[in-house]
Amino acid sequence: MYRRRRITVLSIAAVVVISAAVGLLLAFAGGSAPQRSASPPGHHPKASPRLCPLTDLPAPHGHVPRRPALAIKIGNEPQGARPQSGLNEADIVFDTPAEGFIMRYVAVYQCNSAASIGPTRSVRWVDWHLMQAFGRPILAFAGGINPDVNTVDHLGWLRPVDLLTAPPSAWTRISSRVPPDNLYTSTHGLWALYPKDRTPPPPVFSYGSQLPAGARPASSLAINFSYGTDVLWRWSAGPGGGVWVHTYSGATDVDALTHKPVTTTNIVVLIVHYRFGPYQESPGSTGDVESNTIGAGRGYVLRNGKYIAVTWHRAGYADAWRFTDSAGKVVKLAPGRTWVEIVLDTVAKQQGAIRITP
Repeated sequence: MYRRRRITVLSIAAVVVISAAVGLLLAFAGGSAPQRSASPPGHHPKASPRLCPLTDLPAPHGHVPRRPALAIKIGNEPQGARPQSGLNEADIVFDTPAEGFIMRYVAVYQCNSAASIGPTRSVRWVDWHLMQAFGRPILAFAGGINPDVNTVDHLGWLRPVDLLTAPPSAWTRISSRVPPDNLYTSTHGLWALYPKDRTPPPPVFSYGSQLPAGARPASSLAINFSYGTDVLWRWSAGPGGGVWVHTYSGATDVDALTHKPVTTTNIVVLIVHYRFGPYQESPGSTGDVESNTIGAGRGYVLRNGKYIAVTWHRAGYADAWRFTDSAGKVVKLAPGRTWVEIVLDTVAKQQGAIRITP
């Protein structure tokens, strides 16, 4: 079983002290601080042994693979990181704000595999606060500031893989990119590090084939995150119900692994409160953006060329997300891949920051 390397016993003691201090600092908006012990099970929709837990699609060969959720941190800088590899094979992709309001991805895999995923980048506070909903997942990343790396390394429920210190079988440096955007990984290499972990994750969303009542037509969704990271999703109708197509600056985003457009079945918009963390990711920058994804807030669900305004709910970090309409009725996603766009509340307040076109 993979374990991060330690340098000295003295270093271990220092790490434990730092992690305890970080845990106290990072308790946020009523959520519990990360602990060394395994987290208690949260509230989740019922799982089926024949349906992929993170997409609700038929499982390969009729059975859900006996392996945990695998999350990988992927860069998204306009210069160097794009186009990414492996996004279309992910079951769920979280689009998360980082310092300077740049956006980075957390791609989560379980039923599907990908031979090349990247470029991988450093861990952030939001990553493990999202992943606690997935049971006992693996989280792969490329380094990070010491408080964050130390924290994820001591969470009893998380399986961290720092690719900067992981075995060579888990990563590769590609020649067509320059550092730091040339470090790539694969699902096979990462799952192989934890061969005894054979428990699939619980579902984190509820699914249903019927459109929610009150859904309105949507041909596109535009989100103005920040300069160079604004995104436009366009609805493309077709066989099987159609998909949302990811675009930047008017050009279709193409997955470098498959050379196909990046698409999704569902888009979930979470409008969240946040604060800046106490540690700078780079000199002169703000602290890390700590997006609060527990409690409740405004948002949108887009599926089948329609959208509906929702309130999102998540009682605790170990719990699944739930969506309700203005009448309090549960809004479900369509079976398939989901992208979660995390939008900061200060960004959402700006005129035209979120635009849904009929």
